[in-house]
Amino acid sequence: QVQLVESGGGLVQAGGSLRLSCAASTHSVVIVMAWFRQAPGKERDLVAAIRWNGADSYYADSVKGRFTISRGSDMNTVFLQMNSLQPEDTAVYYCASDLRYGSMWPPGANEMEDWGQGTQVTVSS
Repeated sequence: QVQLVESGGGLVQAGGSLRLSCAASTHSVVIVMAWFRQAPGKERDLVAAIRWNGADSYYADSVKGRFTISRGSDMNTVFLQMNSLQPEDTAVYYCASDLRYGSMWPPGANEMEDWGQGTQVTVSS
């Protein structure tokens, strides 16, 4: 089991930026790392995902052009740079990981093996 530790959430005004970080505690290469978010009363949705080599990435339509997912040089850290934040981006953001090759792409929540504890992002208008 991979332990995922997230950081970087907080309160920001509309139009502002935040950077989320997630570190995976494993000696294995994490094949897919992803960020999901869940607003109160809503399902947990995929925000962005990235493969182990960084060559493939995916973004939900709602965040394209505003959010950027990237992996650290150690391959098992993932970042989510969030710019031009809007109140509708308010949610708990979860980091997730999958060690398996060949899993569905882009991944759904059911495809991810391990999850972080979540970090709150609140955008005020």
